[in-house]
Amino acid sequence: MLTTTEILVADLEDMAPGAELGVLLARVDYSRLNGHQIVTVSQAEARQVAHYQARFYTGIGELPYCPPGNASSHPDRHDDYDEFASDEIRAALALTRRSADNQLDLAGQLRDHPTVRQALKEGGIDLSRARAIVDAVDGLDDTVAGGVVEEVVEGAGELTTGQLRGRLRRLIISVDPQDATRRLQEGTDERRVVSYPNPDGTANLTGMSLPPDRVAGIMANINHHARAARGEGDSRTIDQVRSDVFLDLLEGTHTTATTHRSAVVDIRVDLSTLLGLDDNPGEIPGWGPVISDIARNIVERQHDDKWQVTVTDPDTGAILSNGTTRRRPTAQQQRWVETQHPTCRFPGCRMPSIDCDLDHTEPREDGGETLVANLEPLCRHDHRLKHEAGWQLTPTSNNDYTWTSPHGHTYTTTGQSP
Repeated sequence: MLTTTEILVADLEDMAPGAELGVLLARVDYSRLNGHQIVTVSQAEARQVAHYQARFYTGIGELPYCPPGNASSHPDRHDDYDEFASDEIRAALALTRRSADNQLDLAGQLRDHPTVRQALKEGGIDLSRARAIVDAVDGLDDTVAGGVVEEVVEGAGELTTGQLRGRLRRLIISVDPQDATRRLQEGTDERRVVSYPNPDGTANLTGMSLPPDRVAGIMANINHHARAARGEGDSRTIDQVRSDVFLDLLEGTHTTATTHRSAVVDIRVDLSTLLGLDDNPGEIPGWGPVISDIARNIVERQHDDKWQVTVTDPDTGAILSNGTTRRRPTAQQQRWVETQHPTCRFPGCRMPSIDCDLDHTEPREDGGETLVANLEPLCRHDHRLKHEAGWQLTPTSNNDYTWTSPHGHTYTTTGQSP
């Protein structure tokens, strides 16, 4: 027979957020739940938080249209937007002026995109995903923005914010390639390097608004040289080594810069785009979509040995050709797996497969063979997750994988690029 706690948790699993869910959640005692139940209740709590946030932003979004009054005033509205409404929010919630302005701006964006606000209210997405969507379509033509929102909002809750932003960029580039090119050019016109101190006495050095292909190549080289520089017994973390390599390269003191082969960076592009028949975006796994001009320029630079090119069918996404522009190609088997799976196979992980371990789906000690069908890329952390933390990985159809957690929950990562 089910206990009261088990019945309560089961009721929460698929319950829509709102007053009833709020009452039930208030009765939950986390100390009496097992790990599986805690995950289920946490998912319900997240839906309820999103519901309250939608209500909060709906409410403050009304304030700029309210005429002055007091507690007994009639709930009238006017058409003119009160530019000083954020100051009431600033005082009421003890916020800075900038923070209050940002809160009211987001409320306005959600008011302009009711589909996003409704998804937030229903708990289908959280606030960070809602913000990612409305920020991405900000400044677009209303019709274009509406189409993009409708395309992404339904499945947005199943994507990380990084995956969601990548999908949004891909859609926006596809809908209006010329405008995407214009915005990229305007953005790179603002490129700059900034430096500033931190309270602990350290300092930051940041390049901003840079061309994405060059940043991807540079970051791959930093990773490459960091691995080469990290000798046996080195006590530094990989992040510390990357930072030291970064500084050494800029200072011209890095000793391995001219003696090691450049790192390899992957680029995916439709054949029709290469032929100039359309302007579909290319894709740098782990970084996201790039405009067609960048994709074509990368392919034209094949004498530069750091790029690998995968040509795909624009309709089906099937691989038509894959190869390396390095003089010494990577192993064909490894290259095929990297082509089939651009990133780590754990849900939400965007580590490029080229920087991952190749794991045997069926372990070799259990008879698993070293075949492309039995290999998947896993970043070092998620590789350990599978072999040391009790997570189970099961391949399904269409390059999908189902992960089962130690607490009995299942999560699916799709073979389709989000």
